[in-house]
This record gives sequence, structure tokens and C-alpha cells, in this order.
Amino acid sequence: MELITMGKAAKEAAFHLATASTAQKNRALQIIADELEANADTILAANAKDIDKGREAGLTEALLDRLLLDEKRLTGIANDVRNVISLNDPVGSEIDSKVLENGMALSRRRVPLGVVGVIYEARPNVTIDIAALCLKTGNASILRGGKETFFSNMELVKVIQTALEKAGLPAASVQYIEKPDRELVSQLLKLDDYVDMIIPRGGAGLHKMCKENSTIPVIIGGFGISHVFVDESAELDKSVDVVENSKVQRPSACNSLDTLLVHEKVAADFLPKLVERLNGQVTFVVEPKAKALMANAAEIRDVAEGDFDTEWLSYTLGVKVVADVKEAIDHMRVHNASHSDAIMTDSLENAELFINSVGSAAVYVNASTRFTDGAQFGLGAEVAVSTQKLHARGPMGLEELTSYKWVGKANYLPRA
Repeated sequence: MELITMGKAAKEAAFHLATASTAQKNRALQIIADELEANADTILAANAKDIDKGREAGLTEALLDRLLLDEKRLTGIANDVRNVISLNDPVGSEIDSKVLENGMALSRRRVPLGVVGVIYEARPNVTIDIAALCLKTGNASILRGGKETFFSNMELVKVIQTALEKAGLPAASVQYIEKPDRELVSQLLKLDDYVDMIIPRGGAGLHKMCKENSTIPVIIGGFGISHVFVDESAELDKSVDVVENSKVQRPSACNSLDTLLVHEKVAADFLPKLVERLNGQVTFVVEPKAKALMANAAEIRDVAEGDFDTEWLSYTLGVKVVADVKEAIDHMRVHNASHSDAIMTDSLENAELFINSVGSAAVYVNASTRFTDGAQFGLGAEVAVSTQKLHARGPMGLEELTSYKWVGKANYLPRA
């Protein structure tokens, strides 16, 4: 009953948001950004409680990093909200238009999706990202974060709802499921009378559970094994720089590098360079050909069943030597290359083959996988990185949170 009440309130809020002006929505976003900074001490104190409980529960350092808020990160989150203000509001814009032979002017006009349900794990910044993008696009949202971020999310949602009321918008535009009971997640997935889309952000288990149990359309994203292939034509020193960035800049991110594939003709030169650069930072998980060339690695182990299917989210890197770009592509086809993948090459032919063959949501030539991000793509913050093929792919920004309706205008025109 509690979720049905939330669903009804969200649907009513979505009705009001759908006709809110861009100025009113932007004012709410400005207040959210200001309130985040004004309430920094309270938010960071709540986050410290989550960090302490996480350590007591034995969370890994990588998970604690995903959970952590500090003054710099909170300022960055507030600035991300301000950036969303500066972006064009897609609601009401026309995708295309034409005049039919009968004189009717026909167009497609962008409209909000309605109510978006988001289930996510230990990243409190996601709470603000989702709220900001949903508000800008006139969508209400029902959020369910992980228990690891409970105290942080309570304070963040309080800030959001206070800002909404100050802007004259319904507080129920953003609601949060406070109870950690997993049964409530199952109920949310069946709330199709009120919720129009479900977006899970987390591991493969969460996505599988949502896909199998939801009666609401589900956007699958945020999970996938990210690869970099170093081709025989690549500039090796520059490739080491990109691999290092892809792996260690923020290993807990979903677009960080999981598996490195190296062409056999350059492996003997490249892998020792990589070991020298990453020794002491990374544990290498390697197949025999790679291991033979990585004798100086400080932390190394043989690859085991399932390792090349593991999204590490930590300072661990799978390494494999392959015969050519085609073997690299074959490996990626088998091992869930659906998120962010890159080729290091000076061969236009191999670059195009890689781009056209790899089934990832984002494919790069001579660039880090870490660029798969709404802000980096100029979309503002994102609600998710979609790895499916329908509706949206890659970082989901403002346009991906809209649908459209057909609009026909005529002069009292009957159908012949």
C-alpha cells in the first residue's frame, strides 16, 4: 500500500511537471545546487556514518570510494546540477515536421516519459544526477538506493524536496523508498499502473533481477566488460598512457578497464612497459602467453574460469595476448563487450573494422574508456549508461528521458 501511495503521488506530480515551464524547472535546479552547498556539513556528516558502517560491514576500498562524498565531490555534484540548467530543455521541441498532401501539418513533439523508477547501489551522487535530469525533462522519479548509502540519501532527498517546494513544484516529484526491504523492490517492479520506466544501476545480478521480474520496461545499463585492444600499429608509449588512465584513474567506475588485449607482434615490447608503469598499483590476471612476458610483475596470478567475464571495479586487470584484431573482436563477442571498448591503432582499416564489429554502447579509437560519461559527452549528468539496443544507448541524458507524441494540425479536416 505504501508503494501504491507513492506511485499515485508520483503520477500526479508528473502531470504537473509535464506542463512546468523551463524557467520553473531551472529555478528548482538552482535551488538544489545552492542547498547542497549550504547543507554540506549535514550531508557529509551523514555520509561519514555510511562510510563507518561500510567499513564495519567489510566493504572493499573500491566500494567505499564509490560511496564516499567529500567537500570537493559535493561541490562537483552541485556544479553538475548547474550545468544541467544550462542545457537545452528538450520537452516541447519538435523532432521533425512535414505538411501532408491533405494539408495537415504533422510533427513529432518531445514529451516526458512520466514516472521513472531507479534502483541503484552505493553511489550517492546518483541520487542528485537522477533528480536533476528527471526534473529538467518533466519526469517524476521514485528512487531506491542501496543500504550502504542510506544516511547520505536521506539528507540528499531532503534537500531536493525542500528545493522543489521553494520552486513551487510538488515535493512528490522526487520520492525515495526508505525501507531496505528487498520485497519493496519487487513491488516497485510491478507498479506498472504508475511507473513508466525502470532504470537499474548496479551489478549484473540487479539487472537480471529487474529484467526477469519487472512488468515495466527496463533500461539495462551500467554493466559490461570494458576492453582495450593494443594493435600492432599502435604507438606503444602513448598506449601505455591510455591503458593506465582507463584502469587506475577511477577503477570503481563502470567504464574502467577490465581486460587488456595485446597483439602478439607488439606484446614483448608493450607488456614490460605496462608492468613498469602499473607495478604496485594493479594485480594482473593473465593467460600463459602474457605471463611469459610479465616476469617483473609484482602482483600477478593465472587467469581462472570466469575471470574474463568479471567486471573488476578494482585495481585488477585481465591481460591476454591475441593473434590480431579479429581474435580480439572474437574474444570480446564471447566476454560481454557491451559497455565501453577501445582500440589503440594507427591503422584506419583496423579502426573501422573494430568500430563496426564491436557491439558496445561506446567504442573508442585511441582514447580512454573513461570518457563514457554524460558530462564528458556534453549531455550533463546521466541517469545511466544504457548497454541495450532499444530506446537509448550509452550515457542517458536529457533527450533519452523523453518520448514523443504525434501532433497533427489542420483546418477542420475530415479524413477522406
